[in-house]
Amino acid sequence: MCAKRAPPYRRWREYDRLPTTGRVLIAIMNNPRDLAIAREQGWYRIPVRSAPRQMQFGWLAFYQTKIFRDEGWAINHWARVLGCEVVKRRELLPDEPFHPRADEDYYKVIIGVLQRLDQPIISRRGRRVVFIPTTLAKFRRAKEINDLFHESPLEDELWEAFKQEGIEAERQWFLRIGNITYHLDFALFCAQGKVDVECDGDVWHSDPARIPQDNARDNALTSSGWAVLRFNSKVIKENLPHCLWQVRETVNRYGGLVTAEGEHCWYATGDEENKQLSLFQEVGLEYELD
Repeated sequence: MCAKRAPPYRRWREYDRLPTTGRVLIAIMNNPRDLAIAREQGWYRIPVRSAPRQMQFGWLAFYQTKIFRDEGWAINHWARVLGCEVVKRRELLPDEPFHPRADEDYYKVIIGVLQRLDQPIISRRGRRVVFIPTTLAKFRRAKEINDLFHESPLEDELWEAFKQEGIEAERQWFLRIGNITYHLDFALFCAQGKVDVECDGDVWHSDPARIPQDNARDNALTSSGWAVLRFNSKVIKENLPHCLWQVRETVNRYGGLVTAEGEHCWYATGDEENKQLSLFQEVGLEYELD
């Protein structure tokens, strides 16, 4: 298998300890020719300069973009990884000798027979992702892209609670403001604004040096119409219902949640012990996909 890069987070150290057969890499597929190569020649290319930090995995799955039309914005195919080597792009695609990256290094990931999933793993908002390293267990259970992310146990706990409450969110959302790209743990889209929900791990966000960075980030988001909610490990573990109540309150304050399908959701925010209720009505809002 390919050499791996050292990951900085505890969750990724745990990921490294998984057997190779328990790791899956989701990779973007935005060219029908590349899908044909994967199916007929049994390999897929990844630029070394932009490869994920972890390059030892037992399975490769493909997230197809809108160019595939009916199969777009979903994972439909996957295959076992049989090997990996570093080669020049010109060796992989000799019919493109003058390509600007012809002399750059690429991972040639050798795969077995392409298999089709019984049910595609969809992206509700047609988002563009490049790589998602995940576990085989998560991949087998996943119904949508957001089920695959493997960033932190806190995120997983909050994501499961959102699903139980019927709160639609996008995990690991990237947002560009000016010349800076921000990484959001959860993005919620409302009729009159948007909500960013952050899970602040004890180690990462207890660093005093990060406080000015977090403040600058939150100010940038707020000035661009986002509400920012931050929950630390203690409050998520000990008072998750209150976290959900705050999310519902904020969503309602921003005009109610608007789902990817255009449904408008208002959430009950009374007694936290009462079962959450939502009212749905169609609204004429459209979101442009990239």
